[in-house]
Amino acid sequence: MNTYKKLEALANNLWWSWNPDVLNLFERLDPTTFQNAKNNPVAVLRTRSPEDPFDAALASDADAAYAALSAYLEAPRPAPGVPRTSYFCMEFGLHESLPIYAGGLGILAGDHAKAASDLAIPFTAIGLFLKQGYFEQHFTEDGWQLERYPALDPANHPLELVRGADGKPCLVTVHFGNDPIRIQAWRARVGRATLYLLDTNVEDNPEEFRNATSRLYQGGRRTRLQQEIVLGVGGVRLLRALGVETDVYHMNEGHCAFLALELLRERLALGENREKAVQAVREACVFTTHTPVLAGHDRFDPGMFLSEMSALREELGHSEHDLMAYGRVDKENAGEWFTMTVLGLNMSRCANGVSQRNGHVAQRQWHPMFPERRVQDVPIGAITNGIHVATWAVPAARAFLDKQLGAWQEHIDDLRFWRSVADIPDEALWAYRNELRRRLIRFAKAHVARRSLSIPCELDPDALTIGFARRFATYKRAPLLFTDMERARALFNNPERPIQIVYAGKSHPEDEEGKQFIRQILEAARQPGFKGRIAFLENYNMEIGRMLVSGCDVWLNNPRSPMEASGTSGQKAAVHGGLNLSVLDGWWPEGYNGENGWAIGHGYADGSFGQKELDRRDAESLYRQLEQGVVPAFYERDGRGLPTQWIGRMRAAMAELAPRFSATRMVKEYAESMYFAPDES
Repeated sequence: MNTYKKLEALANNLWWSWNPDVLNLFERLDPTTFQNAKNNPVAVLRTRSPEDPFDAALASDADAAYAALSAYLEAPRPAPGVPRTSYFCMEFGLHESLPIYAGGLGILAGDHAKAASDLAIPFTAIGLFLKQGYFEQHFTEDGWQLERYPALDPANHPLELVRGADGKPCLVTVHFGNDPIRIQAWRARVGRATLYLLDTNVEDNPEEFRNATSRLYQGGRRTRLQQEIVLGVGGVRLLRALGVETDVYHMNEGHCAFLALELLRERLALGENREKAVQAVREACVFTTHTPVLAGHDRFDPGMFLSEMSALREELGHSEHDLMAYGRVDKENAGEWFTMTVLGLNMSRCANGVSQRNGHVAQRQWHPMFPERRVQDVPIGAITNGIHVATWAVPAARAFLDKQLGAWQEHIDDLRFWRSVADIPDEALWAYRNELRRRLIRFAKAHVARRSLSIPCELDPDALTIGFARRFATYKRAPLLFTDMERARALFNNPERPIQIVYAGKSHPEDEEGKQFIRQILEAARQPGFKGRIAFLENYNMEIGRMLVSGCDVWLNNPRSPMEASGTSGQKAAVHGGLNLSVLDGWWPEGYNGENGWAIGHGYADGSFGQKELDRRDAESLYRQLEQGVVPAFYERDGRGLPTQWIGRMRAAMAELAPRFSATRMVKEYAESMYFAPDES
């Protein structure tokens, strides 16, 4: 096999998204195209011909990378009996060049697929081909967010149209009401895992439905319902068309729960009675809920729901009442809307939240479904999210960990192995932190220079740097740091102990308050006392996320408790020696021990005071932690010029948080406690 063919094989497997040495090969081929294509190997390779010569060094490195990929793909599979899992999710965050994700749900799904690949679990993922993705962000002169929707060309990505044995596109059919809708699929290889992305942009479809799967979380309630029909019903039908055998169906959030109705339809078509068929579907399905706010769960009014589901209802042989009952808390309430999470809970053998706190919230939230039980006995458990460390550890971090720890990638979730962080010299840890911060600031300055915002980036490479990057949903309270402008100004403008902050994030196009939050931060960045100390990195994506979680000294997370499901971005800081400053919500109550970061507030909001008072109290706690804890720990130095208290917290965070909150641990836990049927575990 020649060098071009080896590069082609490498480019067409997203294994490169967690192997930066492979990405470096393609960057060397054409740095400009690589950067302009958001670090996309396929786009770079399209600029070359199979007949083009390659220099000897690159050809040698391509040989080594191809051998590593081959060894990875051919590694021994687990023992027979490991459940074959099909994992359904609306969005997947795999790499910045493939923008089919909006935030934490998609990033979690991408990390789950990669960890399943690493563990050699037989794993098939099902999502949507979101041709226009979420959106690209840019700004008006006065700081108001605008959106662009560039179309994603599959030819420029590691995607191939799924074809049948006859070479023609493999098509399956679902119905929107009585309209038959044809669905094609695109295959992405994610290491040893496979992801299929469903697409309604098929010539046979009526024009108004061809773009049903184009955009994520936009287009109105009917479009959302249609997307969920495609994902759940269409996804199962695609698995059948391809002959993909599945032991367990994992519904990651309610968007995909219609898969259970399609499984039920199959069993009823075989002549099973309904009670037995429902039980069989439940035994095959597991369900994960992320949403801690009742209003955030997808609900559909009975009229629209029954109209769009009419063909499937007829195939099921159900009355309207019986179909609606699967998604109602009160099955006899004819006015209650159909809720996708209720369907998921009703049609799965087990369910979980994505942190211990989130699991408890979900138990209270859905207690009305189980009125005969105590809240703590509601059958919703918890598996705390983790991150795919190899995806998020930047190259400089990998080099440091390779030198200091050795085979750390083989011991991702091994707490005893990570205790050897204690042996890393103080000087080496502090040099590591300084190097990563300076890399971030160089990146931030270059990024801002290329974007539409007119606010210059003048960050100090030696100043205490805070990071805040996530969706600008209002409950995440992005501007909380600026509640008291004078107190904030004193922190930012202290000539001896200054702080600075780097923001990134997008507001949903229809969230005017979220957009106003961004504007408020941009206005603060222009005020005296803050100029040069606040940066906003436009068009947040996974690359910006990697740079921020690696380079920031402190990762700030201040949601309104208990509205954070997990908040995994803070988990990505630990391997880089970053410290969390976070509300005790999501994963942080499990991670925080008093020595590995800081806590904002007093834990779980008990409802004894209102939202405004909660915000005031949390802002006060945030200022106090910065003034009395974070800033002194960073700037107080010993005779060697080292912040020993800070380094001690770094050590604790790296040793304890990196292995405990890895996707490897998370997927093992799913396999052991949810994927195996109870009599198999």
